[in-house]
Amino acid sequence: MSEFRIHHDVNELLSLLRVHDGEGAEVYIDLLQKNRTPYVTTTVSAHSAKVKIAEFSRTPEDFLKKYDELKSKNTRHLDSLVYLLSKLTEDKETLQYLQQNAKDRAELATNAATSGSTNFSIHSSTSKISLQELEELRKQLGSVTANSSAHQPLELTRKILRDKQKKNSGQPIPVFPSWVYERPSLIGDFLIGTSLSTDTTVPIGTLPLASQESMIVEDLLYVLIGVDGRYITAQPLTGRQNRLFSVDPNLDLSIKELVTRILPVAASYSAVTRFIEEKSSFEYGQVNHALAAAMRTLIKEYMILITQLEHLQRQGLLSLQKLWFYIQPTMRTLEILASLATSVDKGECMGGSTLSLLHDKTFNYTGDSQAQELCLYLTKAASVPYFEILEKWIYRGIINDPYSEFMVEEHELQKEKIQEDYNDKYWDQRYTVVQQQIPSFLQKIADKILSTGKYLNVVRECGRDVTCPVAKEVIYTLKERAYVEQIEKAYNYASKVLLDFLMEEKELVAHLRSIKHYFLMDQGDFFVHFMDLTEEELKKPVDDIITTRLEALLELALRMSTANTDPFKDDLKIDLMPHDLITQLLRVLAIETKQEKAIISADPTELTLSGLEAFSFDYIVKWPLSLIINRKALTRYQMLFRHMFYCKHVERQLCNVWISNKMAKQFSLHSSKWFAGAFTLRQRMLNFVQNIQYYMMFEVMEPTWHILEKNLKLVS
Repeated sequence: MSEFRIHHDVNELLSLLRVHDGEGAEVYIDLLQKNRTPYVTTTVSAHSAKVKIAEFSRTPEDFLKKYDELKSKNTRHLDSLVYLLSKLTEDKETLQYLQQNAKDRAELATNAATSGSTNFSIHSSTSKISLQELEELRKQLGSVTANSSAHQPLELTRKILRDKQKKNSGQPIPVFPSWVYERPSLIGDFLIGTSLSTDTTVPIGTLPLASQESMIVEDLLYVLIGVDGRYITAQPLTGRQNRLFSVDPNLDLSIKELVTRILPVAASYSAVTRFIEEKSSFEYGQVNHALAAAMRTLIKEYMILITQLEHLQRQGLLSLQKLWFYIQPTMRTLEILASLATSVDKGECMGGSTLSLLHDKTFNYTGDSQAQELCLYLTKAASVPYFEILEKWIYRGIINDPYSEFMVEEHELQKEKIQEDYNDKYWDQRYTVVQQQIPSFLQKIADKILSTGKYLNVVRECGRDVTCPVAKEVIYTLKERAYVEQIEKAYNYASKVLLDFLMEEKELVAHLRSIKHYFLMDQGDFFVHFMDLTEEELKKPVDDIITTRLEALLELALRMSTANTDPFKDDLKIDLMPHDLITQLLRVLAIETKQEKAIISADPTELTLSGLEAFSFDYIVKWPLSLIINRKALTRYQMLFRHMFYCKHVERQLCNVWISNKMAKQFSLHSSKWFAGAFTLRQRMLNFVQNIQYYMMFEVMEPTWHILEKNLKLVS
């Protein structure tokens, strides 16, 4: 977390808790930065923290229900938050303070509400609707809203997803023809309210036990593949609940008991089938599509088993007990598949969030080898399209993500703007990380993945094709080290390629030296020439100065001095600023503060600026060096230059005074005493200006510059 983020969060917390006195935010920020330790979540620590809060809570059931709901939605940092809350429950002093604070806030809210209600009353004479009617209308609206949110049609969901993806990728998403959704018989799930059977049903209670069993086995074989039987029928679904069945009440109790044990398999099959049909649509993305395809393969194996059981039943070799025995192995598989389908649906997961959920489930099944193997198979299958996008990004710096599933998102920004903007917007905002799309197993190296693609992308945008020579297929495993090593190799290659490109081909160090010559004033003879040539021009008010004349004089000074050997001298330009240096500094310091608007809307300056006060150099930097020497960096160099340049001007003025003071030699010794005080003051001023210049240039800038150059040579 950045220092700015900590600062912001601490201030927010202090204002929420209404803490206005005391030591202020700075003390807490300092403490937080010094005492931060990374929190590593384990299943044990998360569980014990959850139990501790549940014991402390007045309504533990509500807390646990909410925790499970958030967990199923794959909420980030949930366990870290729960751990922090469990620690707070141990701190009596903090608890007491928070309880008192909550009470005070509740009182304030009540007072505000009562004062508000005294000023508001309904005039029945002007009101066109009675209070009773209003209450009735509110109830109706509430029920309509509840129903619409519970039964949001899938078509609407698909349309929302399509619009979102089209906006992000700029390409139309392929869609299935409408008849795919309009013909329910194509889906392998129950058709409610369309009884296809024309047979007259014999009341089952009138049949002998053996006949009852035979009829129920036949019914169960139908129900297990999503078709209603004569005596067992599926109930209509409301929302995303599990499928329920109604069994003929006249059925023998011993048979009914065994039937109720087998029916959860049919409920799981129904949930999985619905999930497969829904997620096979393009709108839900490639990861969900791949997961649905893997589930479909498993369902095919299940259907083969049911076909074999039907064959046995026709031969009269299948009893209810045998059916129960044969169905056992698939029961657990379908239960796990249904659980995953429900979790993905509840969390509205797509892309990286689906993979996070699958990865967490795989880990949670440690100890249950069959369940873990099944989840591992599904996670591997679902991760294939995601890893294809990842490979393209870390090996070539290209994003091909039509369904907005990847952890890195691209934004349209122009690189030409870098020279105009005061911030690092292009580097920070062209490609950004989408937190909810980071799979939990890639969380630790998310920043490296982002940087790897960014580095390669910069080189690609300069017209050079880059392909990582160590490129290998990234495959999901439970051993994270395998793909972490692969990503680290790609990161090291991308770093080296960009670094060599900037250092050797684009001559970054030479450009920085050129900036040092002019902005940090280490070309002495050039500045003597330049200040001699422009002295008269820069004395004028800034509005009277002709910029082209200054540019011509700059060109002349560059050609007449040692700066003529600099290959980048033509990139140097003149810039006349609208503010003096102090105002410029105040504007920078006011960014993101309450004074910002006041300072920006103020007049540039009340005084008329002279050319000397407004004068600065500017420097043309081309892509990709503009990523490093951006407007922000150049503005800092400009501010240093303006300060140094003005000091140089003051020194020249004092030297001119010293020359004019030579006139005093022609006066008598007696009268020259009158000048002594003035001469001493002038000499002291000159000494001060020369010493402060020496200090800034040789004790501050030069050593720091050597450190920068040394670091640039060592950087990898």
